[in-house]
Formats: sequence, C-alpha cells, structure tokens
Amino acid sequence: MIQVTVITVGNLKESYWRDAVAEYEKRLSGFCKPSIVQLKETKLPENPSEGEIRAALADEAKRILVAMPQKSFRVALCVEGKQLSSEELASRLESALNECGNLCLVIGSSHGLDEEVKSACQMRLSVSKLTFPHQMMRPLLLEVLYRSFSIMKGTRYHK
Repeated sequence: MIQVTVITVGNLKESYWRDAVAEYEKRLSGFCKPSIVQLKETKLPENPSEGEIRAALADEAKRILVAMPQKSFRVALCVEGKQLSSEELASRLESALNECGNLCLVIGSSHGLDEEVKSACQMRLSVSKLTFPHQMMRPLLLEVLYRSFSIMKGTRYHK
C-alpha cells in the first residue's frame, strides 16, 4: 500500500483541528497508509530577530530531514511554491507515485521552512496566496490529499 507521510512542525492545540485531522486520516486510509510525524517547534522569543528565526528554521530542518523517508516523492509546502488546481495536483501526485511509490509532504513552522528542506524536496507547493492560520494547514493538506486520491480513483467526492 502507498505510504503517505506528512511531517509537521508544531502541535495542534484545538480539539477541532485534531478531530478534522483524524477524520481525514480515516478517509485517506482507504487509499493509502497515512502517517503524521509531528516535530516540536523551536522556541523563539516574543519578537524574534531575523537571525533567531533563521537559526530556529535550521534547527527544525535537521529534524525534518532525518524524519523524511528517502524513498518517497517529497513535497515542501511553502509560499513560493507552485499553485495547482485539484486536478493538476492529482495528476502530478499520480505521476510521482508511479515513479517513487510513496509521498512525503512537509509543513514547516509558522515561520516556514529552511532552504535546506526545500532543496531536499522534488516539489514546492503553495496552497494559496491567501494567509491561513498555521494550525489550519494540517487538516487542509489532508483534505487536499484526500481529494487528490479521490480524483485519481474516480470517486464521487470531487465534483
């Protein structure tokens, strides 16, 4: 079965986000074996300097890179990534799965991802030009993945 690993930095504090994640993990399990790797966010002061943010991102990058499955198509979620329609993403992921067999998607902290992580990925994806709460990205990404698999399999979920 296809392994889909989602690496995230930071905790989901509210139960409604955790409930949404659990629902989409359950739905995804019909298509793949989903796995969420949750890493601790590096602590920063209230008003961090650019240097402190860069150091925190580098620290998080070390842990992300260790957690990334090597035999997978790796996708970094980042603001400068490519924006795709649901159909375009499903097509791209289907091609990637045919090549690599497994997926790994990475959501950084609220400050983003270190360049080293982005360089280790074969694709950079942006969900939108809009700004969303950081906590929303995990359930949103899982919904996007579920929709992509639904499109690949031709189910009625995607209209």
